[in-house]
Amino acid sequence: MPSFSDIRKSFKFQREAKKVQKELKNIHVEAEASGVKVVVAATMEVVSVEIGPGVPPERIPALLVDALNRALKKAQVVSADRMQGIMGELGIGGAA
Repeated sequence: MPSFSDIRKSFKFQREAKKVQKELKNIHVEAEASGVKVVVAATMEVVSVEIGPGVPPERIPALLVDALNRALKKAQVVSADRMQGIMGELGIGGAA
């Protein structure tokens, strides 16, 4: 049976995690691939896509996939760092 301290820690973690999720919506990362620029929120949501005027139409799908994958990886790192930070603050482990 969990102790009162464990329950309090769990509720605090949930509250902090929700706060971090709100912050992550406002953190944007971008990646570019030969004229295709993608901006992604740290919540893994696409914010914008720009395709430059000189990009050949037949290359757009491959460039878009490349830019999206790189932007999502960056967003994932930011998100993981933020969550690891609150886990460390609460003494839940996983933080350096």
